[in-house]
Amino acid sequence: MRPHQFARAATAAAFMLGLGGLAIADETCNSPYMSSLIKGQEDYLYVWTLGVQGMGDGSDKLVTLDANPKSPKFGQVLTQVSVGGRGEAHHAGFTDDRRFLWAGGLDDSKIYIFDIHTDPAKPRLVNTIADFEKRTGLVGPHTFYAMPGRMLIGALSNAKDGGGATGMALYNNKGEFIRKYEMPVASALKGGDGYGYDLAINPARNAMLSSSFTGKKNYMTPLGSLMEDQGAMKQFGNTMVMWNLKSMQPEQVLSVPGAPLEIRWSLAGGDDWAITATALTSKLWLVKKDAKGQWQARDVATIGDPAKTPLPVDISMRADGKGLWVNTFMDGTTRYFDISNPEAPRQTYARKTGAQVNMLSQSWDGKRLYVSSSLLANWDKAGADNEQFVKLFAWDGKALNEQWKVDFYKLKLGRPHHMKFGARSGQQAAYGPAHGIESGRLAGR
Repeated sequence: MRPHQFARAATAAAFMLGLGGLAIADETCNSPYMSSLIKGQEDYLYVWTLGVQGMGDGSDKLVTLDANPKSPKFGQVLTQVSVGGRGEAHHAGFTDDRRFLWAGGLDDSKIYIFDIHTDPAKPRLVNTIADFEKRTGLVGPHTFYAMPGRMLIGALSNAKDGGGATGMALYNNKGEFIRKYEMPVASALKGGDGYGYDLAINPARNAMLSSSFTGKKNYMTPLGSLMEDQGAMKQFGNTMVMWNLKSMQPEQVLSVPGAPLEIRWSLAGGDDWAITATALTSKLWLVKKDAKGQWQARDVATIGDPAKTPLPVDISMRADGKGLWVNTFMDGTTRYFDISNPEAPRQTYARKTGAQVNMLSQSWDGKRLYVSSSLLANWDKAGADNEQFVKLFAWDGKALNEQWKVDFYKLKLGRPHHMKFGARSGQQAAYGPAHGIESGRLAGR
């Protein structure tokens, strides 16, 4: 499929999905191209987990937890699939049909593809893409963002110098490389710094936002040493880029100082805004068009005490665009913001959920919140504060109440990071046709 044909397909699919309505809530980092596939109760929690040397087999692995409150094994580990090495497991994302889960390593740049539809309780590793760096010149595959029949992968760094200049790579659902997109630099677009991190699409607005973090030299350095290196601390992104979704061309660079990380669009009817949090300055930023129709970014709220660098790491928005969960790593706190007026978010609740916390995901019905602990192997805390867990909390609209905790260190599993949901086979059947699937495995590989 040529780029212009791909763009038309993406736009058409976006329109059709927009008619299907939104789920009440969903796990973080999901693409709107799969919103209509989310139905009922999640049964499984897939946890992409960093291996720890000397712990179990020491390898990165996909761990499956039972997530159905009616199950006798609720909150227990069902299976684990090791990938046979440690590559700094980080983020994962479904293909647009939710039948396959792609997961990447920030250190070795390998990408692992798991079949989670044949037997959702027992994922299978069916493909490994080991030439991502060679094919793209990029390293640190971070965000796996589903598009119609495609996977768009945002990387953190480059193979040349391990710095922050990076780009995105487009693959088809078979795992075949299609093309690369460079993040804009100042010579290409005013204000561009070349950095990348998250990707988020609003199909109705023909808009894609990208955010920015730092390169491999920084994210593989121990956090304490990094924070003492004034030169290295200057090597973080301070921009977001607005892309034309149809043409996949960058159109505008927005100044967002302090490493803007996760991006969430409000996809509620009529909304035309997105929100992000800056890791180093502890701010919520709103991206919205002004009265002249131009995209603008401005900080609209403070998260905790910026002087103490709480380090906001993950955010999760309610599907109606009225509320936002925020996890801050350093103080181990989960916060809830009322964003019914996105111009003026208000923190209405906070709870310390661990010594260190990172990712968070809302259940499909919005009544539960999953929290994981690990950020990066060299950034996690030491000693007694090096808790490694997945916790489930019930949310009644007023308070979080812990339901269970799975201690990943006690079970010798490693450091849990990104979490995604699955459902039993009968539910998976509603997910629609697969792309490039033959006899339960990826075709063409």
